[in-house]
Amino acid sequence: MSHNLDRRRFVLGTAGGALALATGSALLTACSDDADPAADQAGRGKQPGGTLRAAFVGGGAAETLDHFRGPTPMDFVRARAWHGSLGNLDPSAPDGVRYGVLEGIDVSDDLATYTLRVRPGVRFTDGSPVTARDVLYSLAGPAQASPLPVYKMPTANFDLDRARVEGDLTVTLPTRRPIADGRLILCQGNFLVVKEGTTEYSPRTPTCGPFKLTRFEPGQGAAFTRNDDFYGLALGGGPYLDGLELRSIVAGDARAGALTGGQVDFAHDLPPVTARTLEADQRVVLTPTESPYLVGLSFRMNMTVKPFDDPRVREAFKLAVDREAMVETVLFGRGTIGNDLPSIGFSDYARQIPQRAHDPERARTLLREAGAEGMEVTLTSGPETPGMIEAATLYIEDLKKVGVRASLSELPAGQLFADFPAYTRLPFAAAFNVPVPALSSYQVTTAGGAPGALGWNRPDVDALVTQARAERNPLRAKEIGAAAQQAMWSDGNTVMPVFKPYVNAATRNVAGVADDLFQQFPGFGQATVR
Repeated sequence: MSHNLDRRRFVLGTAGGALALATGSALLTACSDDADPAADQAGRGKQPGGTLRAAFVGGGAAETLDHFRGPTPMDFVRARAWHGSLGNLDPSAPDGVRYGVLEGIDVSDDLATYTLRVRPGVRFTDGSPVTARDVLYSLAGPAQASPLPVYKMPTANFDLDRARVEGDLTVTLPTRRPIADGRLILCQGNFLVVKEGTTEYSPRTPTCGPFKLTRFEPGQGAAFTRNDDFYGLALGGGPYLDGLELRSIVAGDARAGALTGGQVDFAHDLPPVTARTLEADQRVVLTPTESPYLVGLSFRMNMTVKPFDDPRVREAFKLAVDREAMVETVLFGRGTIGNDLPSIGFSDYARQIPQRAHDPERARTLLREAGAEGMEVTLTSGPETPGMIEAATLYIEDLKKVGVRASLSELPAGQLFADFPAYTRLPFAAAFNVPVPALSSYQVTTAGGAPGALGWNRPDVDALVTQARAERNPLRAKEIGAAAQQAMWSDGNTVMPVFKPYVNAATRNVAGVADDLFQQFPGFGQATVR
């Protein structure tokens, strides 16, 4: 099969996807077999070869190869296939991470410096070696200039202006404050290495990822061939695929239709109702991501807008939501009940805080005591991730049951966060929380009254988070972190009733996708197709 993109195949995969889902197709049966997709993962050995075709949500004609500016799943996945990562989170590893371009990270006893050791022998596709200067440039150059909050984490935690490059393979990063969780920040899977001085991106750009880009069409997709010089091959790993084709398909039912119609082998992040439809289809395998790789569906109350400045009103809005019903009706049972805190499943998540109950009677009482009985409010949401609108719709009904005159304003896809300053002024807004550790995320996105905190500004909680992250004793760190999260649980402005997995689907001849350890945005470096 050609590794280049075929525009006709793209059109089939996009426009014809929904029809194929409804009618089925003999194409899928013809190009798949009865092989168990877990067989390779069980240790039978991975067979190289083949081209895997995968569908993701993209950004349309405005897509760019500059992943530092691309916020869609397609942007992240395309970048992970093309560029080498510093590392990925791995709870089973000694440091809690599986290193990639880095060979390891050494932390000073006073938690004031992190020394990054670059893996020897890693090369860019132009033959030049990957050096410590490239790693520092990737963190301090384009990442620091990125408008996306995720890329702000290194500069928020490390003083990159004072970083020191020592030889070709070592760079030392001073911390802005003592932190014990710096490895988890740098090795989240989304910090990728580009060559020093890179400012423009094209198929000719030197990269060090598992695949080499051969073609890119904004709004359509990208095609890759295996990078035979990828360092993972020398370590006995992938990539195993000869080629990778990524298709940009916005609608979830169309992605599923492309899968059942034989246009793709893998469909990413399907809506709950679509996933339920596919459950009985023996030709495909659903692979929901597991904890901690879950997305929190949330609703934010703006504490600068009355009556959300009153903690009784915020508590009432938390008690009003029927979490169990949301899991069952919105996620069709494929979800986890939330407790109004992000990052469930990560080691710093406060599991000891009691689960908030569904108590509409208490919610009515609190609203009455606050003088907010019969208050009117509009919840602004958008289809930024599957299930988001459905969850908002159900929550509106819950609020009405406690006497709130609630309504829903639904924005088109991609518009909820497009004007972020305007988003931060909304009185009541939906959001979703990607899976990242709780405390490091708080320090970047919420501490100090950050705009995205929507009025939450608690220096005492900020201090607890800082103290927890500077604590070397894991048990003591959890204790301090739990105290911070208790305050957020009690007084915060976030309702986070459920967590949902990324429900991916693949034909039965696909295996190893989850072995990349970054399940929400796989890079396919360990995937196989038969």
